[in-house]
Amino acid sequence: MGEKILYAILIILGAFIIITLIRAAFYKSKKREFTPLEKENVDLDRYIKNLQTAISIPTISYATEEEYDWKPFEDFHAFLEKSYPLVHKTLKKENIAPASLLYTWQGKRDDLDPIALLSHQDVVPDDEKRKNEWEHPAFEGFNDGEFIWGRGALDMKNHLIGVMESVETLISEGFEPERTVYLCFAHDEEPMIQGGSGADKICEILRRRGVHLDCILDEGGAILPVNVKGLIENKFLAGIGVAEKGYADYRISINGHSGHSSQPPKHTALGKMAKVIRKIENHQFKAHLSKNMYKLFTEIGKNSKYPVRLFACNLWLLKPLITKIMTFIPPAASMVRTTTAVTMAEGSPAANVLPGKALINVNFRIMQGDSIDGVKKHILKYVGKRIDDIRFVKGKEPSYVSPTDSRCFDAIRKICDGTNPDYIVAPYLVMGGTDACKYESICENIYRFSPFVADTSLLLRTHNTNERIPVSSLEDGVVFFKRYIRMLSGS
Repeated sequence: MGEKILYAILIILGAFIIITLIRAAFYKSKKREFTPLEKENVDLDRYIKNLQTAISIPTISYATEEEYDWKPFEDFHAFLEKSYPLVHKTLKKENIAPASLLYTWQGKRDDLDPIALLSHQDVVPDDEKRKNEWEHPAFEGFNDGEFIWGRGALDMKNHLIGVMESVETLISEGFEPERTVYLCFAHDEEPMIQGGSGADKICEILRRRGVHLDCILDEGGAILPVNVKGLIENKFLAGIGVAEKGYADYRISINGHSGHSSQPPKHTALGKMAKVIRKIENHQFKAHLSKNMYKLFTEIGKNSKYPVRLFACNLWLLKPLITKIMTFIPPAASMVRTTTAVTMAEGSPAANVLPGKALINVNFRIMQGDSIDGVKKHILKYVGKRIDDIRFVKGKEPSYVSPTDSRCFDAIRKICDGTNPDYIVAPYLVMGGTDACKYESICENIYRFSPFVADTSLLLRTHNTNERIPVSSLEDGVVFFKRYIRMLSGS
């Protein structure tokens, strides 16, 4: 009887291996006939020149309005008006206090929901201590022929100026939209202000006017070159952000006994806090592979070489193992769980004084399915008895997930498919925050996509020194925006 069971198991296992090998052989993306889209007119020299100028204007944002220098924003608005005369002649421009902009390109039909393209004018401050690490100054907009350097080159004046270029060119070509097109340029995306931000105010104005948007396009990552010899070669991953993580800062404190450091207790408040930190870091949130991340891995697998397809075609079976492996790789772990980062700590005011209180800030990037309140419960579950106080500082809930069967998602896919046959188009989760989520009350179809080819090493320069964008990626960016507006502003 035992031998029969063993034989049966071997037969089933053998059949599974054979079926897997056959499935892997046919597990490929549907072969599509590449039909290039109609060529678009782009004034590349003007775009390069204007992007350089935009970068040279230091539109730096801060946590509070009192810290702002508003002159650069005034200069930036004047620069846009001078550089894009047709936009300012054709579109209605509104200044949303104190420095955000709302442009309205009136469509021919009021019965169709409008579309909106989002960008933000602001950039993060440059670190004074690291100025000498820049190969070219952060606010010069230097063009060495290969890259344009400076703060905002990738985040996201390239995007904003690309949108303005596309609208200016479309107007010059006589294009008139069927649907109304809004351009929403907030001034304070970077500080992640919750409530009362430029994007909040623009959305509230549109909501009061009874506007319901058909779709929104905001910043995403970039189109990433994918080239791993023998596995997947000469492909480009065009990820469409269908959602973004939430955000929460919690401030945790432990009381201690202040005094002279010459007579310390066994554990100071900071010593006790060290145990709390380890406890928090050792109890990470549960990981899970979301439906859209599953789709992303599936698309990559279908475009890979045969050995990889063996695993990809059995992703449904290997999902628990793959998810577990991802938790050991920080960039991958951020895709499958709410992340925990102890980012700030405070103790005593002097080296020879015992801390009367120890404080830490813990930053969480929240996955769909978790919540700000759930994060607090998670903290209390593991360290509640060890701490004296926990306070919510700021945050936002995870965004909802936009559908992948909308006409907007389909249009982005069609434009990518008609641009390059080696593009892999798939939904993904945006790790950082954008203004897009602030428009959820007036739009269900919100997507985050930046149509510029840039590798991972360049993306890591965002908010860092030596931020720069390849000159070779700029033309395709304007081409994308022109095609997007033409397709989505139609009926």
